[in-house]
Amino acid sequence: MSTTIRRATLEDVEALATWACAMAQETEAKRLDPDTVRRGIRAVLDQPARGRYLVAEVDGVRAGTLMLTYEWSDWRCADWWWIQSVYVDPAFRRRGVFAALYAGVKAEAEAAAPAVCGLRLYVERDNAAAQRTYAALGMEESHYRLYEHGLPWLARVIDRA
Repeated sequence: MSTTIRRATLEDVEALATWACAMAQETEAKRLDPDTVRRGIRAVLDQPARGRYLVAEVDGVRAGTLMLTYEWSDWRCADWWWIQSVYVDPAFRRRGVFAALYAGVKAEAEAAAPAVCGLRLYVERDNAAAQRTYAALGMEESHYRLYEHGLPWLARVIDRA
């Protein structure tokens, strides 16, 4: 089994959108609007300042993905890289796909220091399997809590299943 990591291209949009919708359903019981998701993915691919997607392939077959976005830290005069939209196709789970994605991102972030100060991600509080995976890769739980305020239009594109 050979795993390679590459940047996503426009040819990946449909797979990334399918995976994003599946991830939302699996982890949060939310139904996403596929057209909105496709537009969101294209916006990242068209405007790299928003972030980027990486795709893992196993023996030439798409197996998983993650998106990186950037958060400026004035305290550190550097960017935090946020790992988001993590998904590994069920046929490829428990085969090191996320570990390969993470290792590539981590190495790239370390090489970019001091412009990058670290990696962050958020995980559903009840997703114990993902939490174990992140801890096994050396990530630590942050002391921060996440708060949000969604605007009313959001209910039109994300529904509870």
